Amino acid sequence: MSTSELIEYMAKALVDNPEDVVVREIEGEQSSVIELRVAREDLGKVIGKQGRTARAMRTILSAASTKLQKRSVLDIIE
Repeated sequence: MSTSELIEYMAKALVDNPEDVVVREIEGEQSSVIELRVAREDLGKVIGKQGRTARAMRTILSAASTKLQKRSVLDIIE
């Protein structure tokens, strides 16, 4: 499972509208940026209280990226 598939799986489990989840990975030389887009009404579910859910997703992404020996950054886009 790639890092973008992992983020997509987690996001779809969290939201009410899983069909609106869009994940795009932008690969760079040293790192990649993963853009996560969800429906406006699901944005709060993905971010969580005080950003805890987003922080947890970033932590899991970091661990998965380390295993794949690359660096990934998660951007949650409105």
